[in-house]
Amino acid sequence: MMFPTTLVGSYPQPEWLVDRRLLMGNVPRLRMPELWRIPEPRLREAQDDATLVAIRAQEEAGLDIITDGEIRRESYSNHFATALEGISLDRPGRALGRSGNPIAVPRVVGPIRRRHPVALADLAFLRRHTQRRIKMTVPGPFTMAQQAQVDHYGGSRELAAMDYATAVNAEIRDLFRAGADVVQIDEPYLQARPEEARAYGLAALERALEGVAGTTAVHVCFGYAALVHTRPSAYSFLPELAACHCRQISIETAQSRLDCSVLAQLRGKQIILGVIDLDSLEVEAPEDVAARIRRALPYVDAANIILAPDCGMKYLPREIAFAKLTAMVAGAQIVRKEHELPSASS
Repeated sequence: MMFPTTLVGSYPQPEWLVDRRLLMGNVPRLRMPELWRIPEPRLREAQDDATLVAIRAQEEAGLDIITDGEIRRESYSNHFATALEGISLDRPGRALGRSGNPIAVPRVVGPIRRRHPVALADLAFLRRHTQRRIKMTVPGPFTMAQQAQVDHYGGSRELAAMDYATAVNAEIRDLFRAGADVVQIDEPYLQARPEEARAYGLAALERALEGVAGTTAVHVCFGYAALVHTRPSAYSFLPELAACHCRQISIETAQSRLDCSVLAQLRGKQIILGVIDLDSLEVEAPEDVAARIRRALPYVDAANIILAPDCGMKYLPREIAFAKLTAMVAGAQIVRKEHELPSASS
């Protein structure tokens, strides 16, 4: 199928599961148990129920590649980052967030190691409850190193990133062995910290991909639209990803109105094209989505375009998120028809 559709990762968690007042304006780097409305003895069951809702919403909207909506996560990164050995959660550290303000983060106090698989149970649940292709997401090693206070490794974020990468690599291998069709590595800080990214970000990403045979993606974004309202007109770190071994590159184009000519530098990659603006509660018309798709076609082969929202949808109201996904699918159908081969009788 041309122009398949998917999420970047997250789908809105229901109000009965999380306190959205606490969620808004916050991307927790540490664990945040107060976010959950359901007490611990029943929390996993409630998260399963909410994940089923997210899966069915994606199917009903018509998506081709399904995620678990990251429903069980307080943020895209902390679920994995806080499960690793070598991390102190009792005495958190401080680091600068994307806004430049200091925030509480995990503190690296020893060698970073993966104790156990983190998302395998979540993947198994997703696999049991959909017949469509499935994608799981993991935080990237460069981003996790940026979201930590590194007291070990002589304070070197580069050395920390390499051990984060080894942990991510083990997780990715397990996810593919357990039936994932796509695994996406979320690396927003490649864009946020381009100079450090050029120094060692690509090397860390490559270590995370070492020996991995399945279809992998890397997501690079400008930050959640609910928190970062302004967008630059161009990426500070994107052409460099042409050298990585990820099959797919996930980018934003809707809110930023990105000059898509930069995609010509990623030839041979599949592009997960962000075509849904998450900074607006206005639901796109399908023709507007189609127009955003067409902007990329001079620079990317149609067969290499996958469609998605710009970023994760977790900060949107659920009814708006569903309507936007439905519009995205309808926009994909418009452009798909434009690229249908003529029948033999025509």
